[in-house]
Amino acid sequence: MPHRTVAGAPEYLSVEEGDRVVNRGALILRYKEPAVRWINDADPSPSSDPVDLALVNEERTVYLINDSAGNDSDSLNRWLKRNYAHLFEIELEGWYTDPDLWPKQRSYELFRQWFEPELHTVLIDLGDTAIFDDEA
Repeated sequence: MPHRTVAGAPEYLSVEEGDRVVNRGALILRYKEPAVRWINDADPSPSSDPVDLALVNEERTVYLINDSAGNDSDSLNRWLKRNYAHLFEIELEGWYTDPDLWPKQRSYELFRQWFEPELHTVLIDLGDTAIFDDEA
């Protein structure tokens, strides 16, 4: 099958005809220790086994964002400053749906203390079915 190159992709990456390169970046928020402490401290029904950093980072949500946000670290930081509040709430709600358990002050600085952003800008869709919104 014929191969093609993808702008911005590593040289070793070979994309076959029919593969779809998605014009998005994949943002993953890796938890840091302060967030793990909050998860354990805020737990309304604590168990004998608190969560740890490895466990909370095992399975992460992937946020698809405009690929232009990943042009460089400055672009990503600007995008995060504009969107951190929404991301923060999604992550908090993933642990506790009661906003009364969330930190009252959720600044960009706190967001960066709790999360390490990881951005991937080359996304290749190898699925053979259409993408659809399963919540719709």
